[in-house]
Amino acid sequence: MHSDPRAPWWLRLMAWGGLAFLHFPLLVVLAYAFNTEESAFSFPLQGFTLRWFAEAFGRDDVLAAIWLSVKVAGAATLLALLLGSMAAAALYRRNFLGKDAITLMLVLPIALPGIVTGIALLSTFRLAEVEPSFWTIVIGHATFCMVVVYNNVVARFRRTAYNLVEASMDLGADAFQTFRHVVLPQIATALLAGGILAFALSFDEIIVTTFTAGHERTLPIWLLNQLGRPRDVPVTNVVAMVVMLMTMLPIVLAWKLTQGTETVAGSGK
Repeated sequence: MHSDPRAPWWLRLMAWGGLAFLHFPLLVVLAYAFNTEESAFSFPLQGFTLRWFAEAFGRDDVLAAIWLSVKVAGAATLLALLLGSMAAAALYRRNFLGKDAITLMLVLPIALPGIVTGIALLSTFRLAEVEPSFWTIVIGHATFCMVVVYNNVVARFRRTAYNLVEASMDLGADAFQTFRHVVLPQIATALLAGGILAFALSFDEIIVTTFTAGHERTLPIWLLNQLGRPRDVPVTNVVAMVVMLMTMLPIVLAWKLTQGTETVAGSGK
């Protein structure tokens, strides 16, 4: 009996409708970043211009916010890669009392509402008498970025043949040589995908940043402050477009890197 693999037309229509609903606001921001109108939204568009791009990238406050967000996302990604991969290596193979509780605690920061994580971090920093700064933002972002690294790496570890590690050790390689020549090639794309996702998550994070930034102003906080300045709407649209691109492109890249590796076991990818 032959079955048609295609979904029914109404199901495809609902899927496309859902995608349109989700992405229509983004398309509006993209379109109005090129609009000639200066102060408000109106339909149809008044014209096409690249003027707002020149104005946005000529402003010191915009460039400073972008640079701060890039530095925070980079540092949080490195910290998340280190902690997330170490946690995955420690937990993926051994069973011990409390393992499930530790795993839940690792995943919890990304499942909790951002405001809860932000308040918890702020209370901790105050208790430790640590003033909000660049590093408090990095630590705050690393708490939830570590989860995506952990999930990617632990999934790859579970699909990796452990007998490769045992064979390496039996042939005389020490722990570092085994890690460098056997383990690292196996988990390389998982680390890269997790790092890219962590960077994207950190770059556009706003709620946790609000509680941990103090006087620092990342790009999402700059955008939030712009809501009360209607005359800057065109510049704000341009900056919003930059945020969308810098978060969407890494996510697409991470998806491409992990495509087709779901059943990998013991490969060198």
